[in-house]
Amino acid sequence: MLAMIVLSLFPLAMAYAAISDLATMTLPNWLSVGLLVLFLALALGFGLPYGRLGADVGLGLVVLVAGIGCFAMGWVGGGDVKLAAAIAIWMGTDQILSFLLLMSVFGGGLAVLLLLFRRLPLPALLATRDWATRLHAPREGVPYGVALALAALTLYPQTALFGAILAG
Repeated sequence: MLAMIVLSLFPLAMAYAAISDLATMTLPNWLSVGLLVLFLALALGFGLPYGRLGADVGLGLVVLVAGIGCFAMGWVGGGDVKLAAAIAIWMGTDQILSFLLLMSVFGGGLAVLLLLFRRLPLPALLATRDWATRLHAPREGVPYGVALALAALTLYPQTALFGAILAG
């Protein structure tokens, strides 16, 4: 029972990230920091080898540095960078390439859907909703937290930490 509760924490955080980004186009700092702290606590508590732990945290730093470069170029938001780095730690060295690929596919699909949505008139039912008018605005960006969350949730059951928690 405890394992199921613990295993549900990451998906809940991903759901929050996706909803927050859709609704407000922001990803709070506490979410990324919380994911890092939760990963470290669970990895240590469930016996993830120290070498593995170090490699995963190092991987997160690499993603953070690369993401800062993308942020500096104006390609992504700062919240997306921090969340991607936190998720990278959870994905680990085994799943990072699959994560980056899926994130790109989901992000591209989301961008296409938003382009189509923005070409259509906004339905009257949605015209009074701030989140909908923001998503419909042609100059707004893409809530990439949705793509990050979808990719992470797709691969989460295949991560080393997920396996360590199940093994108890």
